[in-house]
Amino acid sequence: MPETVEIGLGRSARRGYSFDDIALVPTRRTRGSSVVSTAWQIDAHTFELPFVAAPSDAVVSPTTAAEIERLGGLAVLDGEGLWARYEDADAALAQLDGETATLQRVYAQPVVPELLRARVKELRAAGGRVAVRLSPQHTADLAPHVLAEGVDLLVIQGTVISAEHVATDGPGLNLKTFIADLDVPVLVGGVTNYQTALHLMRTGAAGVIIGYGAHLGSTTHMTLGIEVPMATAVVDAAAARRDYLDETGGRYVHLIAYGDMSTGGDVAKALACGADAVMLGEPLAAAAEAPGAGRYWDATAAHPRVPRSAVIDIAAGDDDRPTLEQVIVGPASNPEGEHNLFGSVRRVMGKCGYSTLKEFQKAELIVTTNR
Repeated sequence: MPETVEIGLGRSARRGYSFDDIALVPTRRTRGSSVVSTAWQIDAHTFELPFVAAPSDAVVSPTTAAEIERLGGLAVLDGEGLWARYEDADAALAQLDGETATLQRVYAQPVVPELLRARVKELRAAGGRVAVRLSPQHTADLAPHVLAEGVDLLVIQGTVISAEHVATDGPGLNLKTFIADLDVPVLVGGVTNYQTALHLMRTGAAGVIIGYGAHLGSTTHMTLGIEVPMATAVVDAAAARRDYLDETGGRYVHLIAYGDMSTGGDVAKALACGADAVMLGEPLAAAAEAPGAGRYWDATAAHPRVPRSAVIDIAAGDDDRPTLEQVIVGPASNPEGEHNLFGSVRRVMGKCGYSTLKEFQKAELIVTTNR
C-alpha cells in the first residue's frame, strides 16, 4: 500500500522520495567493467549509453547533436528553439544575458517552418539519428514539417502532458490517433504518476518521459506548485509499465527519467528505480562545446506569460570547461561525480553485481533519510 500521511483533518497525502533520499546496496557478487553493458535500444535504434540529451538550446545544436551521437547517446533538438526561429542562431544566442526578459524577447521570434525543415536536413546530413522535440500545443502544426524531412524519433514534451491536449486557440492533440498514423517511434512526457504514465503507454508511445526536467534554476515548484519526487515517480511509472506489459501481452514501453540528476550517482539511481534511460540537460551545459557558453535554461524559461525556469550560470566565462566527452564518458578529474557520468554508471553496475541495464533495474534500494 502507498505510504500516506495525514496533512490535516480528513486530508492525507502520499509520501514521495527523491534520488537524494535513496541509495544503492551492493550485492555479494561484483563484476568487472569489461562484462558490464550500458547499451540501450528503443524501437530499431540502439545506443551505447542510456542517455538522451534534453532539448535545450543551451545544450543541443546541430553540431553538438553529432558529437553526442558519436559518444553513444541521442540528442534531441528543440523544434521550437532558436535554430528553428533564426537563420543565425549563434547571433541570437549572443544576445542572451541571463535575464528572463531578454530570453522572452529573443524567443518571441516565431518558428519558421522552412527553417525547421532545414535544421532537420542538417541533422540528417551529419549522419546521426535525428530526434526533434515539439510541444503538445504546436505538434499538430509543426509535426508535418518535421516528419516530411524524415526524423528517426519524435519527442512530444511539455511540463506535464496528457493523452489528449484540448485547446481553444488552435487544433487539439489526441495522442492515440496521432501516434497511430506515424511510422516513427514517439517519446511523450513529462508525467508524474502511475495513472498518467499508463494512459500515455496506451496511446502507442514507444517511450514515456518521467519528470519535467527539474534543475537548479527550475521554478515550476514555485510558480505552479508542481514538484516531482523523482525516485517515487520513476518507480510508479515502472509499475505502470509492468501492468501495461501484462495488459498487452508483451508490449514494452521505455521510461526516460528527466530531472533532478546532476551526478553519475543520480543517473545510476534513476536506472535502478526502473528507468531505461535518462534525459540530461543541466550537467551538459558546463561542456566547452555547449552552445549556451556555460549557461543553462530549458524551454519553460522563455514562456511569454508564465516563465518557469531561470537562466543559471554553471560555468560562464570559465576558460577551463570540460569537453562533452569528459562529462559523458570521461576521464574525470572532478571527484564529485559531475564528469564521466556513464563511467560512474558502469562502475556502480559492476559493484552491485549487474551486467545489463535490465538486470540493474532489480538492484536493491534503501531509504537513507529519516522522515
